[in-house]
Amino acid sequence: MTSSGEEPRNGKRSGATGSDGGSAAGSLRSRAGATGLLGDRRPRPVWSRDFALFFVARALARLGETMLPVALAAGLLRYGYGVGAVGLAMAASAAPFAGLVIFGGVIADRFSTRRLMIGADLVRLVAQSIAAALFFAGHVVLWQVCVIGAVNGVAGAVFQPGVASTVPRLASDIQGANGAIRIAESAAQLAGPALAGLLVAFASAGGVFVAHAGTFALSALCLLLLRLPAAAPASRTHGGGFRADLAEGWREFRSRTWMWAVIVIWCVYMISVWGPTVPLVATEVVRAHGPRAYGLINSALGAGTVVGGLIALRLRPRRMLRAGSLALLAFACFPASVGAGFGVAAVSACAMIAGAGTSFWGVMWATSVQTQVAPDVLNRIHAYDVAGSLAMMPVGQALAGPAAAALGADNVLLVAGVMSLVVCAALLSVPAVRGLVRVDGPAPRSPDTTAAPREGALRPPGPHKTGARPPA
Repeated sequence: MTSSGEEPRNGKRSGATGSDGGSAAGSLRSRAGATGLLGDRRPRPVWSRDFALFFVARALARLGETMLPVALAAGLLRYGYGVGAVGLAMAASAAPFAGLVIFGGVIADRFSTRRLMIGADLVRLVAQSIAAALFFAGHVVLWQVCVIGAVNGVAGAVFQPGVASTVPRLASDIQGANGAIRIAESAAQLAGPALAGLLVAFASAGGVFVAHAGTFALSALCLLLLRLPAAAPASRTHGGGFRADLAEGWREFRSRTWMWAVIVIWCVYMISVWGPTVPLVATEVVRAHGPRAYGLINSALGAGTVVGGLIALRLRPRRMLRAGSLALLAFACFPASVGAGFGVAAVSACAMIAGAGTSFWGVMWATSVQTQVAPDVLNRIHAYDVAGSLAMMPVGQALAGPAAAALGADNVLLVAGVMSLVVCAALLSVPAVRGLVRVDGPAPRSPDTTAAPREGALRPPGPHKTGARPPA
């Protein structure tokens, strides 16, 4: 399926992808396929008309996402529902997203990602418009809000996988593109809750839903105007069935030790660090210093993610996941500072440091996935990445309350700080993670490994050697 703004996919089926311990064939396919995203064009800078459109679309989407919790909380509480209802409404969107994003990855690899993303935005535009009408009319029924949330979750599961493959088709400097998008999303995360609060104060929760629907309309417009370059010549036509594509995506994911090792370790991170940190930091800071202090600390965390994105624009480490894991060490100071009872200024400083570290890690990880994975399976592998990353977060949040009751919230936060260090050490202990060499950087040469040429690259006649195969 193609559209006027996206050139058709073409090409033949590639060879099988090898595992970390296998031959170099899988790596060559991954490297040639990933760089093949550039086709035979001259290198594209980060900032172009089309990347700017995608940049705005991602910023608007993030802005809407950060406004939604405020709208749900303010709207449902106003109509007599409790905190449990707010959580149920949020879960109604999160559960379908986490459960269906893997299938969304298969769909994105079979059809036009641009069309799918536009369609998902339009579905969410309609859903949020209906929600706005319900809140304006004063006819707010929880099950209806949950159904609307579920529709949004399904649409998000279709939208998200295509994001991974769109970035390398718009910019040859993939790390720079990811850093710029991270900065935009971080800025939107800072502005979203404040904007939603103003809309609730001066209008109503329905006004927030109108604004949220507007972000989807503008995002769809940006994507409609987007002109995507042709997909990689290595991308294959999907003659197999849906189940076969799903199984192939799993095989490709499982064959990359660096990837599944990070996801497994990240599940531990979600349970022991991020899951308890989010609710317990909120309750402890509000209890000790008030809601304004919590807002200040959240703003510091968001500002830190902007800083991390700016750093990622400048630093180009050869071993990206090693550098990202070292940066992630910075997050430990955030929950530990709250657990230790530091003042607002100290916690805010730690939050900014933590935000910078996690943002830098996010750019390193996203760039590694987009450059190490062949384009014909990138959407599916990104979907497995998203699903695995989110799977354990609700578990960690659910366990936070019982753990705090048994050990004390301050002690749980101190443990979360320690576990953050443990998780980073675990990442660095995996050779395939710490040794992964960036694709677009210089690689050590091996006399007995012959490389396929980069798609579209000019080379003089005669034999050529590739660098040593990075773990993939």
